[in-house]
Amino acid sequence: MVFSSPFFLFFFLPIVLTIYPLLPGLALRNLFLLVVSLIFYGWGEVGFLFLLLGSTLANWFLGLRVDREDDPAKRKRAVTLAIVLNIGLLVFFKYTGPAISGINSLLGGPLAGLHLPQIPAGDIRLPIGISFFTFHALSYVMDIYRRKSTAARNPADTALYIFFFPQLVAGPILRWSAIAPQLLKRAVTREGFAEGIRRFAGGLAKKMIIANAVALPADQIFKLSNGELTPALAWFATLCYMVQIYFDFSGYSDMAVGLGKMFGFKFIENFDHPYVSQSVKEFWRRWHISLSSWFRDYLYIPLGGNRCSERRNMLNLVIVFFLCGLWHGASWTFVVWGLYHGAFLVLERTRFGALVEKMPRIFRHGYALLAVLVGWVLFRATSFPQALAFLSNMLGTATPGAVTQPLARYVTHESVFALIAGAVFATPVIAWVKSTLSRAVSRLPHPACSALTTIGMTLEAVITIGLLLISSAWLAGSTYNPFIYFRF
Repeated sequence: MVFSSPFFLFFFLPIVLTIYPLLPGLALRNLFLLVVSLIFYGWGEVGFLFLLLGSTLANWFLGLRVDREDDPAKRKRAVTLAIVLNIGLLVFFKYTGPAISGINSLLGGPLAGLHLPQIPAGDIRLPIGISFFTFHALSYVMDIYRRKSTAARNPADTALYIFFFPQLVAGPILRWSAIAPQLLKRAVTREGFAEGIRRFAGGLAKKMIIANAVALPADQIFKLSNGELTPALAWFATLCYMVQIYFDFSGYSDMAVGLGKMFGFKFIENFDHPYVSQSVKEFWRRWHISLSSWFRDYLYIPLGGNRCSERRNMLNLVIVFFLCGLWHGASWTFVVWGLYHGAFLVLERTRFGALVEKMPRIFRHGYALLAVLVGWVLFRATSFPQALAFLSNMLGTATPGAVTQPLARYVTHESVFALIAGAVFATPVIAWVKSTLSRAVSRLPHPACSALTTIGMTLEAVITIGLLLISSAWLAGSTYNPFIYFRF
């Protein structure tokens, strides 16, 4: 079940929003949210539901042990066991299959002379959202270990924190220390609920109107053979994917934040217009903020952060981004993508970074966008040969194939509109317009200010309803509705 599906929009969510405010007391409302969250996950992954519930129960028990234990050695053993449990679960499901395939490739190729038997791979399916599930579970026990929060006395609270359906399968990655107080005290206000609807409508529009419109040509071109590519195709597909991944993922995050507000929760913002960045370092302060801050707080700082020698600091950055790439998937393309970004962060701590800072703003922006764009080729490609073919075509150094595809076959009115809209709305233009109008209105006499404020609120409501209707129409008329981060 995804947010941008008819069943969720027109059946699941309306029922949940209708029943929730009718329930007396926060405890009963929390229990209701847990039940519907389990239904939400079990709708597509019922086979893994009890496994993940068992993992959640184990984390709850270990969290209690860490919280109540005064002996530092015993506390450390308990938290270490929790880390091993969670990382082990992630490694088994996400990396065992690819690791066995890699070993079998070696046994059937370079090591064929050893006549060793192939390893049975079996059928290891990847649970949806396992990476986000794991990081939430790790945050739970580690926040307790660091005394940032106490353990939940009721296992249902731990389960709701991990399984809460708005953030369950694609984040944002929440901290137990931030959510625990909200499980005990929160309120749904009229203003908060209205803001939640606006955020959800905006996120749905990002997904349906922009991301989906460029997803189809991007996927079609990335499926072409190397001989069918041209420089124009490679550039067009990469630009489409660059827009797709941002509006797909940030749209889903906006919907998650909006849903949280509808139930009185406050989630961390996950994106802050990353494509306006003027360095790769700034990009990672703005992109997938909950993930980058998670790695910073739970890995980079414990490794020493920047409170160590320059060389060790650079090594810490490389380690973090190596694991960031590996978190996204058991593929060398993801690993190299992570190391690629880590290398830029290391470079930007040298004289190269000082040189970039002295460049005019437009050149700094161009440098950051180009660095990120090349990285997306590595991220999207299914293999190194495909990534190299795309990059070679983009540079104009590839040898043309015997039969190449025309660009006009993939350029549609919808994709061109989505690229233009993506370029506009990737900037903070909406926040700038609202801020400018708000300052102008505030200078007017009170009667005029009050009237214009009412008009502005009405217009915002009309736009929200319009976005919901247009997105619903696109949803009803389209059969192509991919979501990138479900595979992570």
